[in-house]
Amino acid sequence: MFFAVDPPEEARADLARSLDPLRDANGAPRWTAPDRWHLTLLFLGATPEDRVLPLVAAAGETVATAPAMTLRLAGAGRFGSTRRPQVFWAGLDGDVEALVELALRLAAVAGALRLPVEDRPFRPHLTLGRWPPRRPADGSLTERLAGYRGPAWPVTEVRLWESHLGPKPTYDTLAEWRVSQ
Repeated sequence: MFFAVDPPEEARADLARSLDPLRDANGAPRWTAPDRWHLTLLFLGATPEDRVLPLVAAAGETVATAPAMTLRLAGAGRFGSTRRPQVFWAGLDGDVEALVELALRLAAVAGALRLPVEDRPFRPHLTLGRWPPRRPADGSLTERLAGYRGPAWPVTEVRLWESHLGPKPTYDTLAEWRVSQ
């Protein structure tokens, strides 16, 4: 289970076009399909059923008090070293501090319900691909997207998703909340 913000189709399509020259490059990651791109605010993993409704109620109050936000997908980077990269990601510009604050507040809500929350700083990013272990990888590919600046877009909603893992992961929306404009 996870909370996420979905970039609109226009923003995803613009970034996908910018990635086209990298898709078949030597050492490229295994790319994630653009229709699966989202900004994860908080990952919770498996959540006990008796905590889902309280989580939905408390998260709704938290999102309702979040300020209006405008974001833009911008730049790129990786988790892992150049020689052993793990994740290729796009960064963000705009009201990033407000997004980080919302993620922290959602983590506090989950913590108050005694749900496990990662004990590391939230780093807002959009995962574009992952390098499989023990395969040729070129971590410097992220530099070719360093100057990318996509179209700005308003954050209109936050969703709570449940993921179903497998060869083709699927997602179900459990709840969604409008962000003030």
